[in-house]
Amino acid sequence: MASHSDTLVVFFGATAGANGGKLGSDERELILLVWQIVDLHENKVGKLQRTLVQPDSADLSEQCKEETGLTADELCKAEPLESVLQQFHQSVSAELKSLGRSSYTLCVDGPLLIRQVLHPEASKKNLVLPECFYTFVDLKKEFHKCCPNAGPVKDLTLTSMLDYVCIPAAEEQEAGLREVKNMVLLILHLLDEPYNHKFSTFENVNYKFESGACKTEAVDSETVIRARGLPWQSSDQDIARFFKGLNIAKGGVALCLNAQGRRNGEALVRFINPEHRDMALDRHKHHMGNRYIEVYKATGEEFLKIAGGTSNEVAQFLSKENQVIIRMRGLPFTATPQDVLGFLGPDCPVTDGTEGLLFVKYPDGRPTGDAFVLFACEEYAQNALKKHKQILGKRYIELFRSTAAEVQQVLNRYMSTPLISTLPPPPPPMVSMPVLASSPFITTGSTRDCIRLRGLPYIAAIEDILEFMGEHTIDIKPHGVHMVFNQQGRPSGDAFIQMKSADRAFMVAQKCHKKMMKDRYVEVFQCSTEEMSFVLMGGTLNRSGLSPPPCKLPCLSPPTYAAFSANPGMLPTEAALYQPPLLATPRTPQGPAHNPAPALAYYSPQLYMNMNMSYTTYYPSPPVSPSTVSYFAAPPGSMAAAGPALLPPQPGALVRMQGLPYNAGVKDILSFFQGYQYAPEDYSSLVGVSDQGRSLIQPKEWLCL
Repeated sequence: MASHSDTLVVFFGATAGANGGKLGSDERELILLVWQIVDLHENKVGKLQRTLVQPDSADLSEQCKEETGLTADELCKAEPLESVLQQFHQSVSAELKSLGRSSYTLCVDGPLLIRQVLHPEASKKNLVLPECFYTFVDLKKEFHKCCPNAGPVKDLTLTSMLDYVCIPAAEEQEAGLREVKNMVLLILHLLDEPYNHKFSTFENVNYKFESGACKTEAVDSETVIRARGLPWQSSDQDIARFFKGLNIAKGGVALCLNAQGRRNGEALVRFINPEHRDMALDRHKHHMGNRYIEVYKATGEEFLKIAGGTSNEVAQFLSKENQVIIRMRGLPFTATPQDVLGFLGPDCPVTDGTEGLLFVKYPDGRPTGDAFVLFACEEYAQNALKKHKQILGKRYIELFRSTAAEVQQVLNRYMSTPLISTLPPPPPPMVSMPVLASSPFITTGSTRDCIRLRGLPYIAAIEDILEFMGEHTIDIKPHGVHMVFNQQGRPSGDAFIQMKSADRAFMVAQKCHKKMMKDRYVEVFQCSTEEMSFVLMGGTLNRSGLSPPPCKLPCLSPPTYAAFSANPGMLPTEAALYQPPLLATPRTPQGPAHNPAPALAYYSPQLYMNMNMSYTTYYPSPPVSPSTVSYFAAPPGSMAAAGPALLPPQPGALVRMQGLPYNAGVKDILSFFQGYQYAPEDYSSLVGVSDQGRSLIQPKEWLCL
């Protein structure tokens, strides 16, 4: 094949929206293409070609109408992009043949037309671009080589370049034709004396994203972005497709996981240079399907924290090049490599057999139910994904696309999980510290003396809520404003407020319902503390009544959902001194208590103190043991053997069960504990069974290894 320098095809395009330096920043479609051939050997030019492109939407911006002079009626008569690209390829090939040339390279005024418009639009429309669109010459960079004193490349324009070399601009009024003629004038001038320039630097667009392990050397923060709002099932290839036209570094997509090890809709992406990162930032709020994606700057440290290397086992697993990674979740703990290979079957052979499997385990070697599998090609991976939610043993298995960064994150998360959580050292005596006016625990009851605010703006603060309630603020109990945050620590849009009486709560619900706060109306419902507990556990509350949390066992109806007896020897103010993840852990014995403890709904209190108000707010969360702590049950008779390592009994504590069969009932759980001295006594000690294979249990005592 002949050298790329034989012929240049000067290429120009315009969209239905922003053009010039903002070309492609608004996702608008191509509506105009203009091109002309330049023979670099004989300094000759070919015929000037211009064609319109029919967009899916003929809604033109005012800037587009002013700069191009085109109308919607003209575009409706044009051919779609696929047909125009075919015409372009046929026209250029025929003209090259007449010139005796066999190859050509596109020449554009900056990379935006190719990288930010043509490739993204073709990707969204599932068009296969000809090979010529993956290599191009940037006229601005070539001009900067010849005239380095003309200014930075990013500030160069056709007008400024022509003025610098004292060439008069082409006298052409029609948009597109004028730009191409000016570009041809510049090229011919650079080919001539005194420059005698050779066009030898070609920019490439990656055909596909290369997955793989990320190298652990320092990462330039000017090359990293954070994408937010991704669909949870999106893979690294989907993200690479969103940034189509920009070159992502090998293994440069790191999907972020939440505290439960699931994708949280964010990813860190590393590009090959700052120029591509800056173009990626211009895709802020572009769409992936029906969702818009937010794009922000990030740092190299953040990227390495997510995508950094782990153990030798993981490095060896990820050392195989060009492999498709699939994550399996929900495996039986007894599953062996042969069981997994048998489940996948002959239609999707695993790379190197058992060497292509990586089981995720806790530090003590116990399986987590997760595994990663390598496949040599996309076809094998697609066959494996068809087995999503098929049964292995007695459990259905979930299969997802995965990435090298996710493998490292999951392994890091599980390998750093402590076996037994330890309490912080006792706090020093507090001198002249004011005692809270009320306990950070909420006493459950059926009196409807609370209200729930739903639909709060996510930026709403305590002051906004007090202003929203107006004159009714004086009826709020001390420490009675409770902001609710989600699992990611972000505002959920809900808040609960305890009023001094049911009548006051009713009055607020009537007067403030659908009142506006920061351009949003807020719904206000009257409720009780017991109903508050139901909502925090996943139930719904509205004016039609209360719907309990999702549960596959309707017969399980504890008298107070999420309620249990508090430790009578523990002061309310003491609980506020511990961090939320530690409040569910066993504590050292307290002194004997003589007064019966009331039924309390337990929430991890992360206190928010505002010294200018009489209200102390805290953020409640459902009463579950922390996901980063693992408790192990000891068989009968092992107490003496364990010795001092065992923690003493703790009344009112909770045990969390995870990995239950999804059809497990209450009797199955009681049968599981049969014969153990810490077995639940009755149904009421089962705090809750969810539809995710988890249960919360209140045992007689703690036995932790």
